[in-house]
Amino acid sequence: MNTIVETKEFQTEIRQLLDIVIHSLYTEREIFLRELISNAADAMEKERYTQLTGPEVKDKDLPLEIRIDTDDTARTLTITDTGIGMTKEELVENLGTIAHSGSKEFIKHLSAKGDQKDLNLIGQFGVGFYSAFLVADKVTVYTRSYQMEGESLVWESDGVGSYTIAEGEELSRGTKIVLHLKEDAYDYAKAETIQRVIKQYSSFVPYPIIVDGQKVNTVEALWTKNKNEITDEGYDEFYKFIANAYDEPLFRLHFSSDAPININTLLFVPKENIEQFGFGRTEPGVNLYCKKILIQEKSPDILPEWLRFLRGVIDSEELPLNISRETMQDNALVSKLSKVVTSRFLKFLDEQATSEPEKYKEFWEKFNFFIKEGAANDFIHRKEIVKLLQFESSMTLSGESVSLADYVSRMKEDQTAIYYVNGPTREGIESGPYLEVFREKGYEVIYTYAAIDDYIFGSLGEFEGKKLISADQNDLDLGNDEPKDRNELALSEEEVKVLTDWLKEVLGSKVTEVRESKRLVDSPAVVLSPYGTNSMQRMMQLMNKDLNNIGPSVLEINASHQMIKRLDEARKNEDPFAKIAAEQIFENAQIAAGLIIDPRGMVKRLNEILERALG
Repeated sequence: MNTIVETKEFQTEIRQLLDIVIHSLYTEREIFLRELISNAADAMEKERYTQLTGPEVKDKDLPLEIRIDTDDTARTLTITDTGIGMTKEELVENLGTIAHSGSKEFIKHLSAKGDQKDLNLIGQFGVGFYSAFLVADKVTVYTRSYQMEGESLVWESDGVGSYTIAEGEELSRGTKIVLHLKEDAYDYAKAETIQRVIKQYSSFVPYPIIVDGQKVNTVEALWTKNKNEITDEGYDEFYKFIANAYDEPLFRLHFSSDAPININTLLFVPKENIEQFGFGRTEPGVNLYCKKILIQEKSPDILPEWLRFLRGVIDSEELPLNISRETMQDNALVSKLSKVVTSRFLKFLDEQATSEPEKYKEFWEKFNFFIKEGAANDFIHRKEIVKLLQFESSMTLSGESVSLADYVSRMKEDQTAIYYVNGPTREGIESGPYLEVFREKGYEVIYTYAAIDDYIFGSLGEFEGKKLISADQNDLDLGNDEPKDRNELALSEEEVKVLTDWLKEVLGSKVTEVRESKRLVDSPAVVLSPYGTNSMQRMMQLMNKDLNNIGPSVLEINASHQMIKRLDEARKNEDPFAKIAAEQIFENAQIAAGLIIDPRGMVKRLNEILERALG
């Protein structure tokens, strides 16, 4: 039989597109296999739909599957599907021309810019086939349409300027693509290479992928199934596969959404936070799929960075992608997708805090830094994140915690603000002077142990209409217009004025102000930061890497305290020891504030005090 071979020139735009694909577009050559498998899966999905709705089709009982055969001797890779196949017209339209005006617009855009680097504007044009020329110097396509009267055809090209179409021997329905590999791509004629690439990109394709007779995609795309169909064991096995983990997850969230965007999502919270163990910064762990085909592994773009501890899958049919499926095109849509998934996960955590408090406590102990990072940096979701924050307080036992909503629900009637205080430990906070007036008033105070906590509260400003105020704030106002508990034993206002002026003179540049305290009950003195809070002053010490340079403080004294009254007596008697005592009272207050001071000067002073005490 004489076979008529037609030779056709590629459309100009296709030649340009081939040049882009081969030289500019794909950052990883192995992407070609994902593209060809994706096209094969699409062809079989069309065939499945046609069998359900259309006329009689050829080879109706042929199983829907993708077969891949490697030949290390001939240096070829063959990909066969039993999908819908192509007619001659479809061969010319799909492989020889760009049928969609959008594709032409893309080519025009590149031409107008004079370069081929602005690839983020490429849409999903269905031209992934051309990625075959990344690894092949000749591609042969055998195809037979699903139509009963269809013909068997052979398409062939070296990807340069032209292609041929000829009639072939009678084929089964579907398409077979033979890649004659380039010399530097012979590795793709090896089964182990092909299996590795499939496992990375195409594990969840909904049709069997058989490499040299062995099925390789054995894991189901659980995220597309109904939750009622999946067992806990099924979820756990899937988590271990996708997260490369050996234990079960702490939490899982599986949900689907149609509005405002169509998505299927399956997220897991691991049992452990490896950042806690000093293994460096956690890499994002959520993979982005489109119709079960991997678009971006461990996507850094789809969720906020503070959610990098999550593992799982987000699949959306609506994502417009660039031609390589590697970069998402529409930032607005990606932003919408991120917002939907993030908000849903935050709602889930809020529900878990109520329904599974012990489990949430375990989550909080291990992953609280990520949530705090989000509260500090994510202005879009901050209100939702802040609800999840948990802290110890003056009304909880050690190890127990309270949310801001819990705090507000039990505020005193006369209380107008939420109070918090920072310190290195619970013991350090409770032994200091800053809680005294709050204990007396019966106000709860939240304990914060990290600088980021104070940053969050400072930038948040308020919660549910209640101001967030640090208990060691310099200008704290608890409605005390007069000094608290002034009685006959306290120094008079005149005596206080003289003593504070004298202390200001003795302490010099160490203080900006000395004044009578309205907050002290049991302690003789307290230091406050002119910058706002002592935690801010401690942070400045650490940032300046000069731990001995504390900077000036505000000193408040308790006019009713015996030590302060005896200090005033020593001052009146012009006892030289008064200045030594004043400096020690001041430094004691600095230590109580958690400020780091140089101990060398204090040791000499303490020796003098001991010598005097011992007579």
